[in-house]
Amino acid sequence: MLCVGKKSCFAAVVCIITLTSVVTLSYLRLQRLSHLPKIVQEGSRCRGKITRDTIAPLKGNRTFVIAPYFDDRESKVTRVIGIVHHQDVRQLYCWFCCQPDGKTFVVKAKIDVHSDRFGFPYGAADIVCLEPENCNPTHVAIHESTDGNIDQLPQFEIKNRKAEPFSVNFTVCISTMFGNYDNVLQFIQSVEMYKILGAQKVVIYKNNCSHLMEKVLKFYVEEGTAEIIPWPIDSHLKVSSKWRFFKDAIDIGYYGQITALNDCVYRNMKRSKFVVLNDADEIILPFKHPDWNTMMNNLQEQHPGSGVFLFENHIFPKNVFTDMFNISSWNAVPGANILQHVHREPDRKDVINPRKMIIDPRKVIQTSVHSVLHAYGDSVYVPMDVALVYHCRVPLQGNLPRESLIRDTTLWRYNSSLIMNVNKVLYQTVL
Repeated sequence: MLCVGKKSCFAAVVCIITLTSVVTLSYLRLQRLSHLPKIVQEGSRCRGKITRDTIAPLKGNRTFVIAPYFDDRESKVTRVIGIVHHQDVRQLYCWFCCQPDGKTFVVKAKIDVHSDRFGFPYGAADIVCLEPENCNPTHVAIHESTDGNIDQLPQFEIKNRKAEPFSVNFTVCISTMFGNYDNVLQFIQSVEMYKILGAQKVVIYKNNCSHLMEKVLKFYVEEGTAEIIPWPIDSHLKVSSKWRFFKDAIDIGYYGQITALNDCVYRNMKRSKFVVLNDADEIILPFKHPDWNTMMNNLQEQHPGSGVFLFENHIFPKNVFTDMFNISSWNAVPGANILQHVHREPDRKDVINPRKMIIDPRKVIQTSVHSVLHAYGDSVYVPMDVALVYHCRVPLQGNLPRESLIRDTTLWRYNSSLIMNVNKVLYQTVL
């Protein structure tokens, strides 16, 4: 840029900055206006088929709707938990029908594909739409265009519309049960440990499992402990049982685990004080406290305003046994007996142990598996002397001699209650 004198250079710079600011503000204003509700139809009542499928594909099979949730933490929006192709889906609209006048509003959605996609073409996404004023819609349709007829579009019920008192203190979310899951004994032991520690509800996103496991799930549903969410993701997408993409013809990783976890957070946002995010072979095991309630009260006193608490994962290998608690009636039941696995692997050099979480769901916007992606407030890394994740699985350090493992019998503090409760379930389901 050529200038004659300092004053003219300064004036030119000011002009350029002013022009850039005006253009930027105008663009942002147009973007904001494009996401405001617009009336496209007026009628006497709202029609359209209500969809109750857990995973509902939209036309073209590039977008899948799991469930919409009302979210008024910042502004009144409908947040749709979904799965989208990260490149092909660029534009979606929410269609709201407002009663009693029957006016149909169309709102351009903000599509936020979660950053933890791990290379797969499809990933968890938030499809967020500003709600029309004075409407409080009960259902929404998701469409790729502003053209159409709402009566011809599938309707999805908007959950979390009503505020209600917590029905439970702790809900455990177990995502993506798949691969003809048959670890029956360990699953029962885990659920009974969750109950001993303070959980009243266990939510399971079930793709498939063994016939014996089905009987156990049926027992827990009838007992009121379990809520089973059908998860037929492999009917819609090519799924991997791995979490990372390996350049094969696969659409989404680990049976859509991250989407299921996010849905579980929002599903329990209004009904559970805390949500526990871990797998069925994991237990967040307190050291200093007898149960989760005492532990979380103490942690919240120490960290007011925090809503995410992360616990370090430690492997208790299945191939290392103790002779204690070799209960003969359990030997016929498929699965590991966690009471016999009380040796944990030591930390690996230069390797950070993954973590699982107990969260306040009202402070979480997006979650991944081992951390939250967006939340209100801070995340707290809970010290290992307070609690750890007991993870009974195949070893990661399989060549270690037994004497290199760390004997940790914390689980045995609960052995009497656990054995009694597990026997009760087995005698009503398996034995």
